[in-house]
Amino acid sequence: MSYSHLYQVWAYNFKDEQILVTALTHRSVGGSNNERLEFLGDALLNCIMAKILFEQFPDANEGELTRLRANLVKRDALVKIAHQVDLGKYLLLGSGELKTGGEQRASILSDAVEAVIGAIYLDSDINTCQAIVTKVWDKLLKNLPQQIKDPKTRLQEYLQSQQKSLPNYKVLTIKGTPHAQLFEVKCMIPGLKKPTYGNGETRRRAEQSAAAKALSVLNVK
Repeated sequence: MSYSHLYQVWAYNFKDEQILVTALTHRSVGGSNNERLEFLGDALLNCIMAKILFEQFPDANEGELTRLRANLVKRDALVKIAHQVDLGKYLLLGSGELKTGGEQRASILSDAVEAVIGAIYLDSDINTCQAIVTKVWDKLLKNLPQQIKDPKTRLQEYLQSQQKSLPNYKVLTIKGTPHAQLFEVKCMIPGLKKPTYGNGETRRRAEQSAAAKALSVLNVK
């Protein structure tokens, strides 16, 4: 079987194709199968998504990050990825699974996606694996709940969508000791009659506060 299309959609060419074959082999075949690679891929996917979300949403708390990660690694998400990369037609299944349409079964597809991630990691390295997962999950990452995005990002995206200039943030005051500071920031947006103001323990948090108030004034949900 040619895996050229699979290589193309994952944007990765395996140096050791046998490890890919193992990743695509369901336990119904017997012998060497993808269960161990699935275990590895599951751990890698959770770690990679945690890192992506940690960097993408610097103001999200642990609970918010956990919920977002769950949405990206749950079975439904993995099945979407499997369909996106036409993984079903490459699966190696036992005769019983073939007769009952195993190539479209959610549990088999999701396990195979995790196994392929594990295989890519073993065939390359963690940085390559992370880059590929980020690319393949691009649509799902872009469709994360809008409300979890921090106010500065939401404000910037809104203004860009309206073809307006980006906001200008200015620190007005810094009060307190070096270890207990309070920042006051002004957010100015062309076209908005009055600036908005925000306070926070860091400059970033103060800017987020001011941006949140600007979103409220603009009536952006």
